[in-house]
Amino acid sequence: MTESPATQPADGDVCQRAKNGLRPERNGSAKSLRRGHERRAERPRCPPGEGEEQEADAEEEVPAAPRPFAESFEETPMLVAVLTYMGYGVLTVFGYLRDFLRHWKIERCHIGREKEEQTGFVPLYQDFENFYTRNLYIRIRDNWNRPICSVPGAKMDLMERTSRDYNWTFDYTGRVVRDVINLGSYNYLGFAENTGPCADAASEVAAKYGVGVASTRQEIGNLDRHEEMEKLVAEFLGVESAMAFGMGFATNSMNIPALAGKGCLILSDELNHASLVLGTRLSGSTIRVFKHNNMQSLEKLLREAIVHGQPRTHRPWKKILIVVEGIYSMEGSVVRLPEVIALKKRYRAYLYLDEAHSIGALGPRGRGVVDYFGLDPCDVDVMMGTFTKSFGAAGGYIAGKRELIEYLRSHSHSAVYATSMSPPVVEQIITSMKCIMGEDGTKIGLERVQQLAVNTVYFRKRLRDMGFIIYGNQDSPVVPMMLYMPAKIGAFGREMLKRNIGVVVVGFPATPIIESRARFCLSAAHTRDVLDRVTDANPTVCYLCDLWAKRRQRG
Repeated sequence: MTESPATQPADGDVCQRAKNGLRPERNGSAKSLRRGHERRAERPRCPPGEGEEQEADAEEEVPAAPRPFAESFEETPMLVAVLTYMGYGVLTVFGYLRDFLRHWKIERCHIGREKEEQTGFVPLYQDFENFYTRNLYIRIRDNWNRPICSVPGAKMDLMERTSRDYNWTFDYTGRVVRDVINLGSYNYLGFAENTGPCADAASEVAAKYGVGVASTRQEIGNLDRHEEMEKLVAEFLGVESAMAFGMGFATNSMNIPALAGKGCLILSDELNHASLVLGTRLSGSTIRVFKHNNMQSLEKLLREAIVHGQPRTHRPWKKILIVVEGIYSMEGSVVRLPEVIALKKRYRAYLYLDEAHSIGALGPRGRGVVDYFGLDPCDVDVMMGTFTKSFGAAGGYIAGKRELIEYLRSHSHSAVYATSMSPPVVEQIITSMKCIMGEDGTKIGLERVQQLAVNTVYFRKRLRDMGFIIYGNQDSPVVPMMLYMPAKIGAFGREMLKRNIGVVVVGFPATPIIESRARFCLSAAHTRDVLDRVTDANPTVCYLCDLWAKRRQRG
């Protein structure tokens, strides 16, 4: 069967996933999506009073990406998959054996459980549901929750700890492991620092306003700094208005229920973050999941939603909301935003874009995935992002049309009931954002954006040339490197720490059971020497852990 235009990727795309490392399989792209005109350097802000719905031709052109959209994925080789399942099988068998010994008090039980006098009560703790945590996670628990005692910049200091009961409890030795290379924090632009203009500004504001507001925005917690920050965010994104919230997770989970409800349809990418998943579930809307970054799958769901309507009644959906992320933090992939916007316009749907990892980290001006593709921010109905990554602060924002933001101010649970953002955190956001925009009179912010892009390309190329299997987009600062087997998750993290390199290792259930990985998060604060130390250490560690996996050549 020949490949139809509907199954071909957009012009200039190189996006493929190889089955068992051999055959490429392309992500679907919508039939009429073609990148036409060149990316514009500057985009105007949304004109006030513009209508909510925009007419879109079925054959509408979308702007070109600044470079070919290249993403690579390799499905787990068959032998590795079989061995991985066998490894989990052995761990499961021994887990049941140890649970049997704990039941008869032959082995000490450290898990949360009811007191003996509560026998007959409905169980408070679900022992069986925690089987994985109790018998598998606990074996490699020392790779997580490592306490640091310094600024999480390019390098950091860790408090050394040991365990005498196989990671059930930890004791601190009092020794500090200094100058550990930090490849785990989302400090993309290096603004997580205790010196410089951001730290000085935050210190001055703390002296004037204090460190807490102790009230909600609607009561006595609305400061002039909050108002200035929201105006700056709107200007930075190129939209009419914006609203900030004290917690990034709650920005999604508490605002989506205010935007959609019963009778609405939410189309969610299968790899969306837990905060998005929780928000869609709390909304009470009907949820349908489309394959990751697959435009054919999304268009099929949109077409079915328009044709069939709601279940049983077949009435039209009150609202259709497409929910995607800019950069997917576990895969390192970038959303195919031009195609998503074209489909959104064609089927009269709304678009909710989560830019938690892409804002500040993508685009020639650091404006996120919209800036990366050179698109008009007015085409995104709801722009969400966080201040916890590129800005080195805390909290999140929702941005878009003024009517949208005014609606959320009175209907969002996160806006009505949550305590206001801390003044020093607000000042950190203002100062770092002005630095990126160049309003501080320097080019430091723009230089950091450019340095992050250089580090990303260099680091990914080094790993790929050395034969490691890495996932994601060539411009994504999130770099997953595949480990596959469960026993090697802990071994890799420990061996890297012995070489003063702090990395994040991730396994099931955060990833598919046969796709465990190490995740490197790059920063503009990383120098070329630091990146070379990491890449030079990788072959040794992988040899010790028996991890070396040469990328198979494709025909």
